[in-house]
Amino acid sequence: MTSGLAIIGNCSYSALLRNGSVEWLCWPRPDSSFVFGPLLDREQGGAFVVEATEASDVRQEYLENTNVLRTVFSGPDGAFELLDFAPRFIQYDRSFKPLMLVRIMRPLAGEPRARVRCAPRYDYGLVEATSWRASNHLEYRGLPAPVRLTTNVPLTYIEDERSFLVERDQHLVLTWGQPLEAGLEDTAERFLERTVDYWRRWVKATRTPRDYQREVIRSALVLKLHQFEDTGALLAATTTSLPEHPGSGRTWDYRYCWLRDAYFTLNALERLGHSEEMERFLQFLRNLVDESGGALQPAYRINGSPDAPERELEHLAGYEGEKPVRIGNQALKHLQNDVYGEMVLAASRLFLDTRFVGEIPPATAERIVELLVDQIDARLDEPDAGPWEFRGRTRLHSFSVLMHWAGARRAVEIAETLGAEALAAKARDLETRAAELLATRCWDEEVGALTQVAGEPQLDAAMLLAVHLGYLAPDDPRAASHVDAIRAALSIDGGLLRRYATPDDFGVPEAAFLVCTFWLVEALALLGRTDEARELFERLLELDNGLGLYAENILPGSLTQSGNFPQTYSHVGLINAAFRVSRRWD
Repeated sequence: MTSGLAIIGNCSYSALLRNGSVEWLCWPRPDSSFVFGPLLDREQGGAFVVEATEASDVRQEYLENTNVLRTVFSGPDGAFELLDFAPRFIQYDRSFKPLMLVRIMRPLAGEPRARVRCAPRYDYGLVEATSWRASNHLEYRGLPAPVRLTTNVPLTYIEDERSFLVERDQHLVLTWGQPLEAGLEDTAERFLERTVDYWRRWVKATRTPRDYQREVIRSALVLKLHQFEDTGALLAATTTSLPEHPGSGRTWDYRYCWLRDAYFTLNALERLGHSEEMERFLQFLRNLVDESGGALQPAYRINGSPDAPERELEHLAGYEGEKPVRIGNQALKHLQNDVYGEMVLAASRLFLDTRFVGEIPPATAERIVELLVDQIDARLDEPDAGPWEFRGRTRLHSFSVLMHWAGARRAVEIAETLGAEALAAKARDLETRAAELLATRCWDEEVGALTQVAGEPQLDAAMLLAVHLGYLAPDDPRAASHVDAIRAALSIDGGLLRRYATPDDFGVPEAAFLVCTFWLVEALALLGRTDEARELFERLLELDNGLGLYAENILPGSLTQSGNFPQTYSHVGLINAAFRVSRRWD
């Protein structure tokens, strides 16, 4: 499982590590092949491992308020620490974020011995790199770009995988493409100092609630790592093919930008006070809208490409033997109409927030909103795959209608601000029509809730957002009925929520979907049931993986994490819920 799995990164790439082993690292982009992927195959996934030969205890922690990981190996012969990080800091008024992994070993006590093994792979394990030795580095060939390990560990020990004494600080710098051509020790130590300083300054600029600050800060750091800074795209997760629950076949590639997830991430970033990340994503969105004329897919590659054909890699063993291993995702081609409302909500930050005055000409803003409103108008009652991407059939999903309503309502506000009277009138009419659809076709009086699909009784945890978005006001009697009905129908294992409880293309979902339970926390708080909300929230905090990180799901019974990791949705849910249930500073 994901227990003890840590993430480091620098907004060019991320890596997952556990106890000195690089379990997952894709270069040159997060959606490229892995260079190290033992997470999916111990034999064909390659390896980059620093281990103690006599360790009886291994402990991991982050340097406080950073994305720098510290691992301490202790044993009868002594102890040493390993610091792992991806350099990131401001240099020449730009972000310095190279494709470089830095690993620093420091002796702490006694005479500890360590072993280093480095064996890069590519094309998802099909290509094994060859290596040759230079004066102070190992060069790995056969990959799309040179990979170099520059180190002051004796190269013979690494090549022969032999143990050695850790008698002094030793440095390992692995690079893709551009090698390290400066002094090793000085550069590694300077990069460490500047990277720690960068992350702590970023955290200082983060708004936090009064309670749950450490949890919120760790989640904020996770969100930051999931923005591919070059384009502004926000990734759903770092990994592919970690199963939603054992034997489910639900093994998806999440290394893409889902517009829905991105909208919720923007909400969290706004709460945290980070507008720079918001601006980068909205530039990514503007490019998509301009290129497509307003017609949007639910997800895109991080370069904005609409294509990521889904295929199965039969040669890989899979995470803990779970198959299939997939790369690409069919969801990019699904029809999911909720994205239009969400993108109006997302883009409205630039148009209504006075901090961004002058960033976008009013005529451009009006055109973008008009294109999105036209799509809402054309698709108001069109069946689609829904937010959970049903593959077998399309229906009129209440969630899509809810987001039409929310997007149209926000479009009215934008149009009025811009003085675009015709657009305001059209959006106002759409808001009314969407509200009528929700009231007449999506509300089930007998169930006492907005259902998953118009005219059908099954429930969906995503519809909790009807309370968050204001369609069901907290003092509306339907709001409490709606929340309680969803909670009763979808709760498993003491209050954790599934997304839905009806069969889909792969059977009935067994795992609890973490963000849905965080949504329930928020809904209870909005209804004034703060004690209930806080109790459930604190139970969720006990389910982290030991480092404050969360995957997509929680398995009932064992209460262990499952699914792709770390999942931005889960961390967004934690941040938003923390702000809802925390005591106020005043």
